[in-house]
Amino acid sequence: MAIDRATLAASIDQTLLKPTIGFKAAAEWIAQSSQYGFASLCVSPFLVPVTAQILAGTGTKVCSVCGFPLGYSMTETKADEAAQLVKLGCQEVDMVMNIAALLENEDAFVKDDIAAVVAAVRDASGGEAIVKVILETGYLDAEQIVRACRVAVAAGADFVKTSTGFGPRGASVEDVQAMRATVGPDVGVKAAGGIRDLEAALAMLDAGASRIGSSAGIEILAAFDAGSGA
Repeated sequence: MAIDRATLAASIDQTLLKPTIGFKAAAEWIAQSSQYGFASLCVSPFLVPVTAQILAGTGTKVCSVCGFPLGYSMTETKADEAAQLVKLGCQEVDMVMNIAALLENEDAFVKDDIAAVVAAVRDASGGEAIVKVILETGYLDAEQIVRACRVAVAAGADFVKTSTGFGPRGASVEDVQAMRATVGPDVGVKAAGGIRDLEAALAMLDAGASRIGSSAGIEILAAFDAGSGA
């Protein structure tokens, strides 16, 4: 697909969710990543304050995760975590839906779980922060992906997202196509999990993703620059 560098960068959530990365290494990574025009830097919850501090005054938003990576936290715990993240400076919250409940067709439970997080985020941010719902598509068949999308949209989600990166597999073009076809043009679709090069990122965008979650955002842009002769 035809895309310019700035648009590509602005479609990437540059991600740092490794459990072994602490404050010092993260601060160096945040400072480096802040220079590229990414949509957001998605970091572990305890890193939100330092990320907000370093990104202040830039156009890059602070993103973090809630109920991560398994999605089976209590609803009240998820909502409280999400609200605390926003209060600490998080502008985008990527929550994991309750996968087990969806697999057992407990759609009302899944909807209420997501809606509680959406309400907490909107209340804490005055309606400014957004919620992306991680479906963990590696556990779902085609029908379940469609149903998960519909439940997330009904609960008020701003985005649906493929994967945590810690599940049985990452994103696929087929996942993204199905998600986009289900949610329509007004809800975001984030492809994440295993997207480590320019070719994969462009394929996901071409399939209908509006965001790419990747720990290789800098490398993806370097590949774009090399290909364009920049």
